[in-house]
Amino acid sequence: MTLKHESHLSRRQFLRRAGTATALPLIVPGSVLGLHGAVAPSNRILFGAIGVGNRARDTLPTFLAFPDIQYVAVSDCRADRLKSAKEIVDRRYGNQDCQAYEDFRDLLARKEVDAVSIATGNRWHGLGSIYAACAGKDIYCEKPVTLTIGEGRALVETCRRFGAIYQAGTQRRSTASYRFAVEMVCQGRIGKLQTVEMQVWKGPAVAHEKATPIPAGWNYDLWLGQTPWYPFVPGRVNGWQYFWDTAEGVMTDMGCHYTDQMQWALNMDDTGPVEFEAKAELPDPAKFCSDAPLTGIGRCKYANGVTGMMYQRGAFKDRYIRYIGEEGWIQVDDETDVVTAEPKSILTLKGGSAAGWGDASDHVRNLLNSIRSRTPTICNPEIAHRAITICQAWTISLRLGRPLKWDPVKERFDLEEANRMLYREPRAPWRI
Repeated sequence: MTLKHESHLSRRQFLRRAGTATALPLIVPGSVLGLHGAVAPSNRILFGAIGVGNRARDTLPTFLAFPDIQYVAVSDCRADRLKSAKEIVDRRYGNQDCQAYEDFRDLLARKEVDAVSIATGNRWHGLGSIYAACAGKDIYCEKPVTLTIGEGRALVETCRRFGAIYQAGTQRRSTASYRFAVEMVCQGRIGKLQTVEMQVWKGPAVAHEKATPIPAGWNYDLWLGQTPWYPFVPGRVNGWQYFWDTAEGVMTDMGCHYTDQMQWALNMDDTGPVEFEAKAELPDPAKFCSDAPLTGIGRCKYANGVTGMMYQRGAFKDRYIRYIGEEGWIQVDDETDVVTAEPKSILTLKGGSAAGWGDASDHVRNLLNSIRSRTPTICNPEIAHRAITICQAWTISLRLGRPLKWDPVKERFDLEEANRMLYREPRAPWRI
């Protein structure tokens, strides 16, 4: 695989050309030649991992299992996580070759790295992907893919400008149960679609705490990235998902999985709703420092009359998505991966169930196929941006305390105050 945006020979190009000019040794391991199901080193896609904390520990083994992937570098602003990730990669390949970097920009400077997997906190997803695309890398990024709607549009345009192949980590697009539900909706098995109902769980609140010294081996300034600086408060740092500055809470963090499915079922991947309204129960600021919703409800409406309803309530195990039509409904339970429907005859059309959403192998394979063919992935930047835009618009409606109209072509609200919230100026030196 040749490297993008480079005029000189890559290591693998050099080896391939050198091999045509010199005699091969008498005995060559089959793995070097790509025999016996192995992938020759010259044909492997070289990866780097950016952010190797909790989520990466779940996903990295999936990537490492692919014989046509080879990780050559890892990056994290925490020394303990960086050391652990390097050990995992080195153990997989039986050597000490994986390079570890505190600053992801040093990883991106590695010319031979073809692609990166990004599993940082939400505040780094969009900006990290933009930096990677500018460096000529292909990208797999966990959701939510951006921090703001404006950042999402910048991500789309940057990937297009630099020709980057991008896959968002909304792996339910590659999961049999979710695909089946969408197919049934598209085939009209529940009649004309009227409502898409989605549910995520009740969020926690983070209590006020005193600041503490920054732990050793932790580049806190890099951890904060583009978000405003504030003292190191353990609860705030460990609970970053529940703050407006660093995330938007459960409705955005998990909700984008379901809005992605809704967009897909409606064949609206390159557009979106035209109306938004959200209400929520927020933490008491006298007791808590977090500002993301505890419970809430978001409503959106498409130009074709279909309504999307997002509920934040109940327990973690109670999450689901249900499509409601004029002649029936179909639902996927996220905890169990079980599909239910009315009429029940719909379920007879379901084939053998593949692995559930926890197994992202098919999603990663789709990325690798796209990298080799240079064709868009199943959840490319435009698709991912449009899905997360719905959740971000709900947050803006909630914070302003009023319904909003939205132009999905111009990507503008009917209220200038809302438009000012489309983008947040990053903290220096992080600029798009």
